[in-house]
Amino acid sequence: MSDFTYSTGKRKNAISRTRIYAGTGQITVNGRPFEDYFPRKTLQMIVQQPLKLVRMLDKYDIKANCSGGGVTGQAEALRHGISRALCEINPELRSVLKPAGLLTRDARKKERKKYGLRSARASFQYSKR
Repeated sequence: MSDFTYSTGKRKNAISRTRIYAGTGQITVNGRPFEDYFPRKTLQMIVQQPLKLVRMLDKYDIKANCSGGGVTGQAEALRHGISRALCEINPELRSVLKPAGLLTRDARKKERKKYGLRSARASFQYSKR
């Protein structure tokens, strides 16, 4: 198992370093099966989305290291990494993955708290009297 394609995916503060091998469809995240790492069905669906879209669910083995953020951010980072790696393997898949929005880095992050306010945008309650 030395011939692989490497890619990174990011979402919020989560980073996924993804390696794709030719194989049977096993997805391993941080040394565990992805069903154990992402117990919710929605997160499993998010991870498999690019592979289902290009109909290659059982053609590649995926090994990923995810760090930072929460489980949803890590699942979406993994999806981004898988999509980018698939495009490296076969550039023709770009025409399928790009319109689905899987190659675009979701730039939304937590907004910083501003001084004089309670949080990023909410201010303290105003009392006129």
